[in-house]
Amino acid sequence: MKKNIKTIVALGLTMALSAQGVAALASDADVQKVVVAHTNYYVPYDFEDENGNSDGYEVAVLKAVDELLDQYEFEFVPTTDDDLLIGVESGKYDIGTKGVWWTQARSETYVFPKNYIGASIIGIVFRAEDVEKYTDLEAFAADGGLLVPIAPQNAQYDIIQNFNNAHPDTPIELLASDQFQVSDAYQWVLEGRYDAYFEIKTSFEHNVEDEDGEYHDYADDLAYVPYEGIPTWPLFNINNQELADAYDEAIEQLKEDGTLEELAQEYFGYSLFDYVPEGYEIGDTL
Repeated sequence: MKKNIKTIVALGLTMALSAQGVAALASDADVQKVVVAHTNYYVPYDFEDENGNSDGYEVAVLKAVDELLDQYEFEFVPTTDDDLLIGVESGKYDIGTKGVWWTQARSETYVFPKNYIGASIIGIVFRAEDVEKYTDLEAFAADGGLLVPIAPQNAQYDIIQNFNNAHPDTPIELLASDQFQVSDAYQWVLEGRYDAYFEIKTSFEHNVEDEDGEYHDYADDLAYVPYEGIPTWPLFNINNQELADAYDEAIEQLKEDGTLEELAQEYFGYSLFDYVPEGYEIGDTL
């Protein structure tokens, strides 16, 4: 009789464990894989480290989003700009992140979530001797400073146009030009051909301020002042609105608990969000 009881108990335990295993498999089957593409070089936003691992501020934010979304499992893929954009559009990737600015044209190709992930700070590079004169872009404009030409297809061109619309009494002369080398722009400013160059803050830090920067020799001769933070967004495949909505819920939680600010300080050493216009919403003029 005891043997029969032991057998029954053992059989019951086996069945219970089997049921747990089936439940776990069913639970795993409910988790949706999400392939996230990111650029492999854009330090500190998105890059591939020396060990081949995905890293960067935007990658770290999306990893934090993944932690909050039990129904999804994110897989990160370092790639090129072109592959990322084409891949998200075609559905090869579910999400792509590369420090993207919102444009009307892009919004017709990709799903933009309601909440931006970070910001790209734009400002002016100028001669260090003018540091007391050019305290901000408004002071530069009021002084009649001449800006290095900007390609009309560049989003920075629109930003200066919008600045001029908001400052009709002191507009910046906006000259159109084809693309050129960054080194040319720095040299033109140093030579006095132009008074400033409109550039992203992280580019100036990487090119000039970093000791290993390609143009670190100019560090004592050039200065930088920020103008505005342009929100950056992850792109979602056009059929992934539900995933974008889930991202929005998670990102709002990460804002509230301070995670976004902590990651910004970790990767940049300063807050990105202080530079974004207060009350900004997607599509607002910057």
